Amino acid sequence: MRSTILFLVGCVLGATGVLLYLTETQRLVAAAPPAAVSHGSPVVVRPNGSPPDLRPATSAQPGSNEPVIIPVQGVTADHIKRSFNDSRGFRLHHALDILAPRNTPVLAAVPGTIKKLFVSRDGGITIYEFDRNQEREYYYAHLDHYATFLREGMNVEQGDVIGYVGTTGNAPANTPHLHFAVSILPPTKEWWKGQPIDPYPLLVP
Repeated sequence: MRSTILFLVGCVLGATGVLLYLTETQRLVAAAPPAAVSHGSPVVVRPNGSPPDLRPATSAQPGSNEPVIIPVQGVTADHIKRSFNDSRGFRLHHALDILAPRNTPVLAAVPGTIKKLFVSRDGGITIYEFDRNQEREYYYAHLDHYATFLREGMNVEQGDVIGYVGTTGNAPANTPHLHFAVSILPPTKEWWKGQPIDPYPLLVP
């Protein structure tokens, strides 16, 4: 009889110990900080296959003094026509139209930061890029679609593929082209308030 009582007491004490252990373990897990989760960094397509640039955006590097490349792959200077002061209804064009076949890669004209991805009635699928000094803004419009993984706030290098020529917005359906504009940014850096400048002298020596 005595041995039976001792056995039952032992079982109760053992169960109590296990319960206390489990309770303490739960408390420690709940109090621990959550583990950091890395979601990776979005990248753009590099035509030369070089590794993606994963550095954070910076404005401490050369910006508007850098040369500007023609932002459509395969297009040369002799195919670009002046159209900055051409009339577009009740307004001036204030841009260049660079004709190319649909889905021709659109390239970052300068190294900089993708400031805004925007879809509008007139411009269609568009990109606003700031140069590294945030002095000039480069605007790419009527795109067919963006490059894979393109995101606002990411760095791009000059020549990176950021989109593809299309006819979205008010572009004629049978005339795919890139509407390319350059603006001087105001001190307040709003992407919609730049002062337009003619891109032609920047692209054609």
